[in-house]
Amino acid sequence: MAPEVRDALFDDENLTLLTRIADTDPALTVTDFHDPVAADALAAAEALFTGWGCPPLDTAALELMPRLRTVVHAAGSVKHHITDACWERGITVASAAGANAVPVAEYTVAMILLSGKGVLPAAAAYRTGRTWISPIEAIGRGGNYRRTVGVVGASRIGRRVIELLRPYDLRVLLYDPYVDAAEAGALGVRPVDLDTLARSSDVVSLHAPELPATRLLFDARRLALMPDGATLVNTARGSLVDTDALTAELLDGRLNAVLDVTEPEVLPASSPLYELPNVLLTPHVAGSLGNELTRMARAAVDELVRYAAGLPFADPVRPDALARSA
Repeated sequence: MAPEVRDALFDDENLTLLTRIADTDPALTVTDFHDPVAADALAAAEALFTGWGCPPLDTAALELMPRLRTVVHAAGSVKHHITDACWERGITVASAAGANAVPVAEYTVAMILLSGKGVLPAAAAYRTGRTWISPIEAIGRGGNYRRTVGVVGASRIGRRVIELLRPYDLRVLLYDPYVDAAEAGALGVRPVDLDTLARSSDVVSLHAPELPATRLLFDARRLALMPDGATLVNTARGSLVDTDALTAELLDGRLNAVLDVTEPEVLPASSPLYELPNVLLTPHVAGSLGNELTRMARAAVDELVRYAAGLPFADPVRPDALARSA
């Protein structure tokens, strides 16, 4: 990982626990597996503790680590550095994706509730008119009572969002091709096809992985199905949405959007999305940041504790599931 990532991940508690269970040099960070400075440490390594900035663990890299048996990732997706060569070597992998799902879900639920209240148009109207607006005057379709939220993807984050939404008077729909009716019932949601979800939801929240099959999942046709005044919340990946088609809908004022991710990321400086009153644009901050990074590190260190004790990982990464996950 990059040195600045190490510094952000390791508070005193995490560092103490790591050095208690592992023979390691916390001062050593590796961003190039072929760096001679790291050669001896890598040759002796049984485990890698990785984070943002880890280079790919390809065949050439693994040849430098003959004793490597496991990789524990103190972040979410491992797709940036875990390669087929790792699985071919029988290396086990764990990640802190579950810990990273917590702040994303919290951010998402906050945005769903704010969207249901019509906060974006209300704030814009207040900012422009500089006068009190009566709650009797319906601003957009404000209010969260018995609104419908469509969750796209029962991923870790999607499931956490569903869980956090349970106390509210909301109807929750789910689209996920891998979840059957029985499992959806256990989650407390109604399973529907994607077009029905788009057509029926006051707020649509995206939690699907970035895959060829999910690219432009919300294209011009599907965006057009969404009701007037509906809100699209995207904390997943920008590629799930046709940016040009969404921009057209937002410019028209028909839809609202909360976008923590976009395609491209970052949007061009000329993009109208920066200024539109019906858009909340944030720079990929829904995931772990600040003191939330230490929660990811603790989850990863806890996995190393299990490994050292000969126990299975609590959150293992498996190659068969990786093909359809983030």
